[in-house]
Amino acid sequence: MAASAEEYAAFEERVRRTVYMDNLSPQVTENVLKAALDQFVNVVNVQFIPNYINPQSLPRAALVEMETLNQASAIIAEMADSPFMVLGMPRPVRARTAEVEMFDSRPKKPGRKITYKWLDPEDPDFEVARKIKVLTRKHASETEFLLNQHQLKEEENLANQQLETLKAHYKKYELIDAVLSDNTAKKLADRYRIPLSDA
Repeated sequence: MAASAEEYAAFEERVRRTVYMDNLSPQVTENVLKAALDQFVNVVNVQFIPNYINPQSLPRAALVEMETLNQASAIIAEMADSPFMVLGMPRPVRARTAEVEMFDSRPKKPGRKITYKWLDPEDPDFEVARKIKVLTRKHASETEFLLNQHQLKEEENLANQQLETLKAHYKKYELIDAVLSDNTAKKLADRYRIPLSDA
C-alpha cells in the first residue's frame, strides 16, 4: 500500500537527517556508536545494515539518524576532514548522506508503479537477462576484491602512522627521563632560578 504524500514527505525528511556510516569495527554496538557521536551531535536512532551477500565480510555499516539536518551535515563534514575511529580500531569510519534505497522500511512512493514478471527460458530476453546476471556477479566480486585491497592498504598506512607517532612520543619520554636522571634539569633550574617539582 502506497504511503500518503504527508507520510512520504516525513520519511524523506528522516532520510535527510540520516548519515550512512561504514568501515565500522564488528565490535561496535549501538551504544558504543551513540556514545562516540554524542560528543558532537544528538543521535536519534542507529540501524546496522546486515551484509546479506557475505555475512562474514568486514566491516559493518549503519544508518545513523541525527536530530537535525544541520547535525547530519556537520558530522559528514567533520569525518571528511579528520579521521574518526571507534574502539581504537585502525579503520577510520566513513560517512556520507543516506539515500532512500538504503532503508528496508521505506514506504512506497505515492504514484509509483512497478511491474515485473518471470522470464520464460523461451523468451528472447531470457538470455540477455542471464548474461546481465552473470556480469553483475562478476563485477560485484571484482569490486569487493578491489575494495578489500584498498581497505587493507589504508589500514596498513594508518597503522604505520600510529607506530611512527608512538616512536616519536617514546623518544620524547626517553629524553625527558635522561634529563631528569643526570641532574641536567636540576642544574638548569638552579641556573635560571626556576623551582623544580620533586614529582
